[in-house]
Amino acid sequence: MARALARILGRPADGDSWRKGAVGERRVGAELDRLRRHGWHVLHSIPLPGDVDLDHLLIGPGGVFSINTKNHPGKPVWVGDDAVKVDNGEPRPYARKSRSEAERVQRVLGHFCGFTVPVEPVLVFVGITDLKVEATQLKVRVYREREVSALAPLTGVWTPSQVTRIHSVARHRRAWLEA
Repeated sequence: MARALARILGRPADGDSWRKGAVGERRVGAELDRLRRHGWHVLHSIPLPGDVDLDHLLIGPGGVFSINTKNHPGKPVWVGDDAVKVDNGEPRPYARKSRSEAERVQRVLGHFCGFTVPVEPVLVFVGITDLKVEATQLKVRVYREREVSALAPLTGVWTPSQVTRIHSVARHRRAWLEA
């Protein structure tokens, strides 16, 4: 009843944001899973302390990528150096949070792997009508959901044995307990 009333009033119902995010994560996850045939490993929804999670972690010959998914169906998105605007709205800290998340992943993987594991942050937008990236200093890769396949041909960062080691560490819940 509460959901129906919220919809009639044009307000988001409890859980709508979570559901929208989950739909976006599934769509991006399906795209990332296609990279497995190119030697990549994908982990989805890694739980972290504080009731948060990593949407996706991509590990392969071209590096390690912490992927943050944002689902904004039917909206245009503008990305600047440190701000993201959805439908010309207020700036959102997506880029800053993505960088912070990648740094967190880098610390955990480096600690448990025993060697430095650089991690690149990636923002992937789902369902948007337009994406304009006008950043000059942005240290976050930005894609639409179908564009994440651009990561597939990347090579030269990790050997197959290093990829296996990083993936085996990343798969274990223990590594993330105090992340």
